Amino acid sequence: MSRAPLDVPRLRRVPRQARSRERLARMLDAAEALLVAEGATALTTTRVAAAADVSVGSLYQYLPDKEAIVEALANRYLAEFEALMVELAERAPFEDPVGTLIDAFAARYRERPGYRALWFGRELTPALRAADMDNKATLAEGLRHAVGLGEDSRTEARAGVLIADALLQEAFRTDSPELIEEAKRVLRLYLDDVLARH
Repeated sequence: MSRAPLDVPRLRRVPRQARSRERLARMLDAAEALLVAEGATALTTTRVAAAADVSVGSLYQYLPDKEAIVEALANRYLAEFEALMVELAERAPFEDPVGTLIDAFAARYRERPGYRALWFGRELTPALRAADMDNKATLAEGLRHAVGLGEDSRTEARAGVLIADALLQEAFRTDSPELIEEAKRVLRLYLDDVLARH
C-alpha cells in the first residue's frame, strides 16, 4: 500500500493549502537536520519549532509531540523509498536488476542520513514498525516485478527485500561498502534459486 509523504495518522491536522504544506515540509526539514546532527533526543517541539523558525503553536497545529514528529519523518522516508521502487519497477527489465535496485537504494541511504539516524536509533514505535513492514511489502512487490517473479513468489520476494535491507543497514552502520557488494551477490544467488524452482 503506497503512502503520501504527509499521510501521517498523528498529524493534528492535514495541511490543505500549498503554503501550509510548505510550512509543514519546512518543519520536517528542520526536524531532519536536528535528527542528523544530534539524534532523536533533539526532536522536541520547542527545538524543532526554533530550528524551523516558526512558533511552537504553529508546529503544534500539525505535530503535537515528539512521537508525531518522528512518525511524520518516518512516513516521509517510507514514501520516498516506495516511490523509488515504483519508479524502478516501471523502468524494468534491467540487465542486472539486483545490482540496479541495490545501487539505487544504497544511494538513497547515502542521500538520507536522517533515515539512517532514525532506523538505526531506538525511536521505532510499534506503529512505525508496522509501517516499516507495510513498506517492505510494497518494496517486495516492486522487486517481484523487476526480476520477473510470478504471483506465487510473494514470500520469496519479501524474503529478498528483508535480506537486502538487513545487509544494507549493516553496511551503512559499519561503513562497509564491501557488504553492499555482498548484498548483491547473496540476493542474486537467492533469486536465481527462486526462479529455478518456479
